[in-house]
Amino acid sequence: MDMTTGSNESKSRYLRYLEIVTGSLEEKKRYRRYKARVKRLPDNYRIAVEALERYLMHFGPADGAGAMEMYEDLADLFEQSAADATPIRDLFGDDPIEFAETFMANYPLGQYRARERHRFASAVARAAGDTTPPQGRTV
Repeated sequence: MDMTTGSNESKSRYLRYLEIVTGSLEEKKRYRRYKARVKRLPDNYRIAVEALERYLMHFGPADGAGAMEMYEDLADLFEQSAADATPIRDLFGDDPIEFAETFMANYPLGQYRARERHRFASAVARAAGDTTPPQGRTV
């Protein structure tokens, strides 16, 4: 199959299809820039950021721009902390989990997680015989 086309419309359609399958190319570029920034941090800050990143990937926003905004802000925070020589413990405090949860609270959940939370809360409400839609942390 020949992927080269004579028209921009066909190429544009192909790129749109490719992004549907593989995800946004711009988001991939942003992620690579973020990873390069983290790699340039001093070792102790890099280790801390990578640990926090692993945690955020499991519990933070799960998709697209919301996640990338969070990671870019994370890089900003650690770059500034390294420049100011802020001790890691001063940055995280006594409870790293509380720090991570507070940090994540500033960003919306990914669409998938918000949808699944709503689906779960609705199913429990139906099972309990509730007639009103679920309230609370569904998004």
